[in-house]
Amino acid sequence: HKPNSAIERIKNHLAYKLGKVMIDFSHQRNNYKYGGGYIALFKKLYKIKKQHKKEQKIYQQTIQVFPQLKYPNLETCSDYEQALKYKFHLSYMLGEVLIQTFQNLHKGSMFKLAKNIKKANKEFKIFKEIFNNFAKLSPNIIKIISKNKQAFLKELPRIQNILKIHQDYQPILDNIFHNFNYFIQKFNLIEEWLLSNDFNEKYKKENHPYPSLLDPKKLNDEKEKINYKNIPAELAWEINLPLPDNYEFVFLSAGVSGHAAMVKFLEDCNCRLFSKYSHRGNNIFGAYCDQYAFLNKKGFNILTFFEYGIVDYKLKSKFIGLFNSKKRVLFLVRDPIERLKSRINHIAPNKFAIYDFNLNSNVKEIVNVKKYYSKNGINDFPDINILENLLTFNFFCYKLLIDFFRKSHIFYIDMEEIKPAKAFDTMCVLADKFGFKRPVDKINFSHIVFDDTIGYFPMRLHVEDMIIIITTLLRAKQM
Repeated sequence: HKPNSAIERIKNHLAYKLGKVMIDFSHQRNNYKYGGGYIALFKKLYKIKKQHKKEQKIYQQTIQVFPQLKYPNLETCSDYEQALKYKFHLSYMLGEVLIQTFQNLHKGSMFKLAKNIKKANKEFKIFKEIFNNFAKLSPNIIKIISKNKQAFLKELPRIQNILKIHQDYQPILDNIFHNFNYFIQKFNLIEEWLLSNDFNEKYKKENHPYPSLLDPKKLNDEKEKINYKNIPAELAWEINLPLPDNYEFVFLSAGVSGHAAMVKFLEDCNCRLFSKYSHRGNNIFGAYCDQYAFLNKKGFNILTFFEYGIVDYKLKSKFIGLFNSKKRVLFLVRDPIERLKSRINHIAPNKFAIYDFNLNSNVKEIVNVKKYYSKNGINDFPDINILENLLTFNFFCYKLLIDFFRKSHIFYIDMEEIKPAKAFDTMCVLADKFGFKRPVDKINFSHIVFDDTIGYFPMRLHVEDMIIIITTLLRAKQM
């Protein structure tokens, strides 16, 4: 047989070979062509088993001398997924029964052989029907069930009931099959949720594209055995679990629209926000994990999303789809032309910037830290040609955000309203509207947050054993 073919290797498995002899015997007996009866059958089975054992021994001895001849893992073979169906052939399933019988002869397994053969035949017919009926629901049905064969059979009627009820709701079927191991492990809990009125109202009736496999309301209760505190963010993302419902409202904004200033102002009003999206780049999954951990802590939490226009649309759609669409929304916007002007003059990260220096350092090198985005990367001066890139990205597209929150109340605020002359009064109005603490110190709201000192400070001057930090009052508060 071919070692790189999963199909050939499964067909060479002892179970498959033994089962094939059983089927041949049955056919020949029915056609009156088989001589010797059951005695001849068992002799043939014994001979195959003995020959297989001999081949295995030779293989083990060979790879001890020539380890390079060791077969690759079955899962790495190019035809592995196609080969899985051979494990559901009647030959393979009957062979498994025979192997188990041979292994447990001392327990009287021969007396159960006829019963177990009948059971294998029944299961073969069940799986054949399942694959024929469920293939349209999930093309990977064979691969999925192969890892959970007995668990699947145990709960088959109830599983069929769920799949039948939701046969016209593809997103939940995709979720079930994508997370089938977890679906089987937590079957009772998931079944209760998927058959509930809450699931029907919240997800199915809305045709929500990202239905949760677990009841989010239950998971918010820390007294529940499974809750937001003990479900890893990675698993939560896979099963479409909404972010913990531990936030007062949603704050949306786009790049170069003043969101850095608004974040600072909200924090000055004792609000908690996770706003460090930039360190994730376009890693939406990472942003979800960050927010998931952040919202598992108490406080006046605000859920944030900043639209930079460079994120994969499908992933962004899923991320937003895991927000609570009925929460109130604060949407910070800005004149499009002003955004473009600001983006052209926006400084870029400079990995060569020097912030630690001494009295002998070259001052020109120390202050030469500001770099700007250009069409081809980073430049020493602003480059108007980046407009071409901005206009091809979703730089001005808010449709996804607005559509998702169509049933909520969206409060739009222009960036002009949070400039130094108006910021304090604006925050007082927002505090009353959204229920957070009113600002107290006007000074904290009377300066430009993203000013010309961005990129320069803080600096650290090293003088002998001393380190003198040079910064602005605003930067000092942010440290």
